[in-house]
Amino acid sequence: MSWFTDVILPIPLANTFTYEITEEQASLLKPGFRVAVPFGKNKVYTGLVYKVHQIQPERYEAKPVDQILDDTPLVTGQQLRHWEWISEYYMCTLGEVFRAAIPPALLLESETLVVRRDDYSGNESALKDDEWLVYEALQHQSVLKVQEVSSIIDRKHVLPVLKRLIDKGVIHVQEEVYEQYKPKLVRYIRLKKEYEADEVLAGLLDELGRAPKQKEALLHLFQLSAGGALVTVKKLKEASGINSSVIKTLIDKEILEDYHLKQDRIQHEGQEEKDSKQLNPYQEKALVSIREQFEEKDVVLLHGVTASGKTEVYVKLIEEALERGEQVLYLLPEIALTTQLISRLKDYFGEKVGVYHSRYSVNERVEIWGHILDAGEKARVVLGARSAMLLPFSNLGLVIVDEEHEVSFKQFDPAPRYHARDAAIVLGMQHGAKVLLGSATPSLETYYNAGTGKYGLAEITRRHGDVLMPDIELVDIKDKYRKKRMQGHFSDRLLEEMQECLEEKGQIILFQNRRGFAPILECNTCGHAPQCPNCDVSLTYHKYKNQLRCHYCGYHMAMQLSCLACGSSETDTKGFGTEQVEVELKELFPDHQIGRMDSDTTRGKHGHEKIITKFEQREFDILIGTQMVTKGLDFANVKLVGVLQADSLLNYPDFRAHERTYQLLQQVAGRAGRSKERGKVIIQTYDPLHQILQQTSMNQYHDMVGDQLNERRLFHYPPFYRLIKIVFRGRDYNRVNEGSEWYAKGLRNSFKGTGVEVLGPEFPPVSRIRNQYHKHIIVKIPQKAGLKQVKARLKKIGNSYEAIANFRNVRIIFNVDNY
Repeated sequence: MSWFTDVILPIPLANTFTYEITEEQASLLKPGFRVAVPFGKNKVYTGLVYKVHQIQPERYEAKPVDQILDDTPLVTGQQLRHWEWISEYYMCTLGEVFRAAIPPALLLESETLVVRRDDYSGNESALKDDEWLVYEALQHQSVLKVQEVSSIIDRKHVLPVLKRLIDKGVIHVQEEVYEQYKPKLVRYIRLKKEYEADEVLAGLLDELGRAPKQKEALLHLFQLSAGGALVTVKKLKEASGINSSVIKTLIDKEILEDYHLKQDRIQHEGQEEKDSKQLNPYQEKALVSIREQFEEKDVVLLHGVTASGKTEVYVKLIEEALERGEQVLYLLPEIALTTQLISRLKDYFGEKVGVYHSRYSVNERVEIWGHILDAGEKARVVLGARSAMLLPFSNLGLVIVDEEHEVSFKQFDPAPRYHARDAAIVLGMQHGAKVLLGSATPSLETYYNAGTGKYGLAEITRRHGDVLMPDIELVDIKDKYRKKRMQGHFSDRLLEEMQECLEEKGQIILFQNRRGFAPILECNTCGHAPQCPNCDVSLTYHKYKNQLRCHYCGYHMAMQLSCLACGSSETDTKGFGTEQVEVELKELFPDHQIGRMDSDTTRGKHGHEKIITKFEQREFDILIGTQMVTKGLDFANVKLVGVLQADSLLNYPDFRAHERTYQLLQQVAGRAGRSKERGKVIIQTYDPLHQILQQTSMNQYHDMVGDQLNERRLFHYPPFYRLIKIVFRGRDYNRVNEGSEWYAKGLRNSFKGTGVEVLGPEFPPVSRIRNQYHKHIIVKIPQKAGLKQVKARLKKIGNSYEAIANFRNVRIIFNVDNY
């Protein structure tokens, strides 16, 4: 009887694929093992074993597995169950979840290799120029990668050239699988065993009397290895001041020997673990309340005002979970936030803290994955952005989702389009773990769930140290412009407060929710503004690179000295971003240091860390930034926060715009006055009487929630209705139109009389991105309608849609809970 295994492949196909295995392999393989498997004509993929069985596939002949890549499962059974839930709930494939979850270094990929044929005896002069270049390169090395061929002939499309060379018998191609992850090996040095006896060692030192540097190296080695400490070659060179040749000579003489040990790429550099801080009465009360509610409820919301010390409450709960021997997952919405928190948590828990996010290298992520899988002492507390929720936990006891209201927890592209907060709640339930959601401005859905008793609720109403909430002042810039009291984009009121703050040696944070210098460059003669050729947006001017850039596809061009339409040299910028604010600040405050924090200045692994550290150490007096500066950062010396234009947030075409504006303004206001003195916040706006801005200035969270929930109930939005957004994406404008209209008609016929509403299809504000047209349909699902049944109907209509040849080039994307 033959054996087979069902394998998940990291590709967006709905099914698992069956491969043949031997009886010996069947006894070894379990779900969660990685295997290299052939797919298609000549591709090799890393697959994940899903099931081992003896049922032969009916529709195709099973190919054999190429090789088994692991000794033990890389993915746990509980992890696979969670992936199945994500796949089913967010309407994506298991392969897409697999690709998103696994560090790229653990996904073996086949690499097409171009190999020289030794039996080629043709005439070299018959080869064309580009063919000869490849032939010549293969004389020096027998194997080339396709990318290397591309750079040799300086062409992107090399397949026609390779095909001609294959036809002429010059080369053949083959697929090679290679492992991307390589452990970091550190070179150590030690004395050979035969010299360890005292009398032999004394003789050796006498012998080396004529070689003072070699003798010095040995003496330093003894000093460093006192007490049995291991000595690296690097450490010995630094301590003794000798070079590599001296150490090489001692190794060649067989006096010393070198050896390699595997070392983690991420090292804990903190001191001894410290005890956590004593809680104040308000924090203590919230902690007791959370513990009590965890007795009955699995999910509790901690609603604590900004700077109320929520992190210290989390630390106490983490301590308790570690004492019980459990793992802890601590999710944050923004990589910038991990920077400040890592040092705080490592001070308390040392090497028990592991960090996982996309700015870490692939090899570092593999090592964290291994520590969590082993469930040892390292990485018992995992701190990370949304992808950390997909790690292989085996003994999860506590999940903390900090700043749970943040939109960054939602993955938009590519699939799986999950919401990390919701998926983490399900993960916690599968492990029997408790989930704590924390925020100063909880999302309406979470607060509604707490209000209806689905979640527990604990509150901290006072700031730490009884510091007053910041004084928020709204400044009418429409009136200021009319009275000519603006300097650039700064009102006289904001400049006055900034001057006062700087004189008192305080620091300032300024918030402008747009990067670049100006969003539009416009010709004063004909009104033309340069557009992106791939997207329906104008190009943003970036002064520091003297470029016009598209923030959707990355297209860029040099700054134009004259209008592209009429040739006029009179061009002007419209609107402003963080870069323009920085330029203005340098003119207004030439004697002060100014920093900027946006996605242009934080590129690279430690980009956030460098800017935050400089601001903490007071190298910057003023920090200007986008949303990055609003999220949970803690700076003791910030006395003033300025919001340069609040209206761009309010006028965003989204039913959550008012809720998000309130959250964003409250969060950025919360960066002010966090230690002793009351902070000041200036919000510049054209409409100071707007209800949301009034509620923000008076900290009226409950009023905002009441108003927004009434509107949501009236217009059928979450939390009263579920939303699924269906996106149609394709290069042909007419086909996108036809396909979306056909699908919408099918939906309306299917959901007639069920209470399910179908809106659209409509083009979004930016309807073309990377030369692909987008059209949206929104499906509103009332609570009485079953979500599973609705999804089943969507998929059924989707299957019929895909069977129509005319629509095959228009892709359908489902986005469930499109928050």
